[in-house]
Amino acid sequence: MIIPPYLKTGDCIRVVSPAGKIDTNKVLPGIDLVRKEGFDVVTGEHALDRYFQFSGTEQQRLTDLQTALDDEKCKAIFCARGGYGTIRIADKINFSSFRRSPKWLVGFSDITVLHCQLQKQNIASIHGAMPGFYLKEGKPTESYETLIQTLKGKKQSFKFGQHYLNRNGNCSGQLTGGNLSILYSLIGTPYEPDTTGKILFIEDLSEYLYHLDRTMHSLKLAGKLDQLAGLVVGGFSEMKDNDSRFGQTVEEIIFDAVKEHSFPVCFDFPAGHIEKNLPLVIGGTYELNVSDKPGLIRVL
Repeated sequence: MIIPPYLKTGDCIRVVSPAGKIDTNKVLPGIDLVRKEGFDVVTGEHALDRYFQFSGTEQQRLTDLQTALDDEKCKAIFCARGGYGTIRIADKINFSSFRRSPKWLVGFSDITVLHCQLQKQNIASIHGAMPGFYLKEGKPTESYETLIQTLKGKKQSFKFGQHYLNRNGNCSGQLTGGNLSILYSLIGTPYEPDTTGKILFIEDLSEYLYHLDRTMHSLKLAGKLDQLAGLVVGGFSEMKDNDSRFGQTVEEIIFDAVKEHSFPVCFDFPAGHIEKNLPLVIGGTYELNVSDKPGLIRVL
């Protein structure tokens, strides 16, 4: 796995919006914060545009992203937000220049599409907070600060709490994953995630419990859970149920899909559509330790 060069003060960071339209009141202060960090921040020509629910037409969004991928002076690409729309331009992206001059790509949610594509290119990326989540009450968030540390080369070590469904064990392996609904939607496509021997990270937002059950069992039937080294379950926020209750919690649904296996499983890891969204290097090699004490995941 290729690890892009880490950032230093003065490096160029490009901000693009490959999916949903953004709230400038929320995102622009985050972009300014990155600029104050000492980076040369360039906002994509169409990053602030609006075209129905998207941040510009498909061609506009593709042009901004392709420009960032091809820019040899650019050292990182920050996606302004997720939402929906990356899949509509995925097959039109050209990675030839990017492979010659790899750089960090940062984002989560719908940006999982790009993380999966970069896995196929054998290039690491960062599942982490986007500019709208860099400030809270005018102060930098922990999500932002740990992201910048990661981009500068700090090997992160994160602790997580205990959960009654955690399955104890130790493992190491390359980390893959992201938004569960996106991973599920990519099965059968050229960007289908390879989970063999890897630690799988999953998170999601505002889905029905029956849909969560369907996605987990689809991953199971596709063989994506058979040879995992470990499973890290992040935030599952604002989940919904029908009037006729599903009958299981989020954690019970996920555990039910992997109960026949023996790999370590941890729940409630602080990453995803939650306030504390710690950065994870997709493609990085991690050690996962789940025990009766607070667990630990660290970059090797």
